[in-house]
Amino acid sequence: MTQTTIAALVGAAPLAICEHGLPMLALDLPKEGAVAPFEISALSGEAIQFERGQRFAVHRGVAFVPVRGVLTPNSALLERYLGWATYHGLAETMAAVTASDEVQATIMLFDTPGGSVMGIQAAVQAVRIAASVKPVHGLVHPLAASAGYWLASQCSDLSATPGSWVGSVGAMATMAQPMQPGTGGDQVFIQTSAHAGAKRPDPSTDEGRNLTQMRLDEMEGEFLAAISAGRKIEVDNLPGRMSRTENAEDGGDVFWGADAISRGLVDTEETLPDFLARIGRLYAPKPRPKTRAAMALAEAAQAQATL
Repeated sequence: MTQTTIAALVGAAPLAICEHGLPMLALDLPKEGAVAPFEISALSGEAIQFERGQRFAVHRGVAFVPVRGVLTPNSALLERYLGWATYHGLAETMAAVTASDEVQATIMLFDTPGGSVMGIQAAVQAVRIAASVKPVHGLVHPLAASAGYWLASQCSDLSATPGSWVGSVGAMATMAQPMQPGTGGDQVFIQTSAHAGAKRPDPSTDEGRNLTQMRLDEMEGEFLAAISAGRKIEVDNLPGRMSRTENAEDGGDVFWGADAISRGLVDTEETLPDFLARIGRLYAPKPRPKTRAAMALAEAAQAQATL
């Protein structure tokens, strides 16, 4: 029996995903109970367990938001059974933690090759708004590529653990066009109404390729503008920073370590324990000032103990 793959949920929509994530699209859709919950270390070395479908957890005034897997607009199946983030889910999460009096700051933990372009703008805007109200600390552990980096670039600050990858900026489309002979040996004809040629661009023609190129370039423009705003890099300089050659058209690569820092893609490199320790020092509960009554009780208790 043929299984439905994750790629079927994405369809032919343009993608912002690095090549290392493409094999994930070929995975079969998950079945209920197929994947166990996962844990992440929290502040003070404590562990936070995320149950299936849990979008975030609050620990000692800090909200932990995992951004994992292939990103899709609203694939509840992947969110529920694999713990993969969705754009609708992230938008709702960032709104919730921003409004919460319990949350002082948010940690976004990135482990994603990217995903769909469709729907990402809402999530990007939600992270940007959240970071304008309360600190949003991002940690790449070990991958924030393409659409994942699109989101990560909006954090108040962005760190990467040693060996983690960032980048792969750009959009792509994968299309198939039936050609003679078609399925079963029959020629397949695709026809659209008079003013709807863009419904199904034919990649075998110059017109179809040009239309697709226009779409991808517009998406890339939005991508670069978001990174420019989030990382405070001139948008005209970004394509060159994303290339390892003198030609900006060779961009879209991934970077790590000192190279990622020097290009302005991340702020620093630090291990997960070091990152959590730093955040813990920033938001550790402050001791309450002692009142006169409390001081009197403490003095009385001390005097009693010395009798």
